[in-house]
Amino acid sequence: MASGEGPLTRRRPPRLRFFAALVLVACGASLFAIVFRESITWVFNHVYPADDVLDAFRTLPLAARVVIPAVGGLGAGALSALAARKRVGAGVGDVMEAVVLGQPEIPLGSTTLKAFGSWCAIVAGGSIGREGPLIQFGGALASFVGKRFGITERRRRALIAAGTAAGFAAAYNTPFAAVLFVTGVVTGVEALGVVLPTILAAAIATSLTRLAVGPGPLYGYHPFALDSQWELVVHLLLGVLAGFVGVAFMRVLRSSEQGFRALPLNRPLRAALGGAIVGVMACAVPEVTGNGYEVIVEVLASPMSVGFLALLLVSKTMATSASVGSGSPGGVFTPSLVLGATLGAIVAGVAGWVAPSAGLGAAGGYALVGMAAVVAATTHAPLMAAVLVFELSGDYAIALPLLVATSAATAVARWCEPTSIYMQELSPRGLAWEITLEGRRLRAEE
Repeated sequence: MASGEGPLTRRRPPRLRFFAALVLVACGASLFAIVFRESITWVFNHVYPADDVLDAFRTLPLAARVVIPAVGGLGAGALSALAARKRVGAGVGDVMEAVVLGQPEIPLGSTTLKAFGSWCAIVAGGSIGREGPLIQFGGALASFVGKRFGITERRRRALIAAGTAAGFAAAYNTPFAAVLFVTGVVTGVEALGVVLPTILAAAIATSLTRLAVGPGPLYGYHPFALDSQWELVVHLLLGVLAGFVGVAFMRVLRSSEQGFRALPLNRPLRAALGGAIVGVMACAVPEVTGNGYEVIVEVLASPMSVGFLALLLVSKTMATSASVGSGSPGGVFTPSLVLGATLGAIVAGVAGWVAPSAGLGAAGGYALVGMAAVVAATTHAPLMAAVLVFELSGDYAIALPLLVATSAATAVARWCEPTSIYMQELSPRGLAWEITLEGRRLRAEE
């Protein structure tokens, strides 16, 4: 036996085979994301017809605002229940379990069913994000391709991590944040065997996504100006508040799930009820519908009253809890960005009223920082959140406020809630989350 050669070395597939699988997964994940996004746009343009979900629900009759989300929730719940029979779990939690705990099996068929369920809820105005199905599909595709290509379990875990990054990058057009999402949220460590494939997959997925949606930031370019170093104090306060908002959001989500499960209804009917609740809220505040992309664009582009922003903050929290808690499959990442944008704009408005001579920057800048801070609070990943919004803004001047706010938000959130929103998905499965890959795997095998 040659020096350094062992059983794992002999079983390792050729590097070319792994590279081919990686490219296939990255391309497949990004193409799925493009089709997912464009098909939703087509439905709003040709079925409603409207430019987007917010435009559609602002013009729909009140009865339709209630019935359509209920029907969409019914379909989403039925597909989610069908997927559950085929053993598919709770989105990002499945990916975390597969990559870290050495159980790289994420059924592609069931995941696709669940993604279509998310699609049904989204086109019906459900208050959920599309990043959840895109991330999980990337991981499931990697699991499928890795198995077909004969990739060993250890390398298949890296391939699933790369597929997850490809899905994230395709959802937000942010390659660096996609890598940090995997290393900071999914694995918790920067293992070189995971990082290198993840970087390549994120780059490929981002390139393909930009061919379809354009090279600019997802929410457009928004110049940021820090007019005074004293503004960092306001951003620090924003981070502290975001920490509490993020924790409150997680707890409301958890309470909503428990409440809906206690109802004497099957999963499709629970999801229909959740959709109807969102529809009732949309009669007064149509901005609660959809993942919140359109609302973020409006908050960043034009000032809104503090009162309306506060109403939107509470309404979006409740609407997302109703959609997700009732069983409609989907993500909560983009709704978290909405909460952060509204909170940042509220802080800017109140600070400008308290100290009108302080010369604070535009509310849109505080909204961007708030987006990162709330995401940091829910994910416990401050660097990923800061880099995400840095890429979304395209302005280096925002870097320092982002670091201040996200670190403060994470510190507050971890003090109030030791586990992140994704770690909580694993608690019902009895899986402990250790600090290292090997430590986590050994703990799972006890």
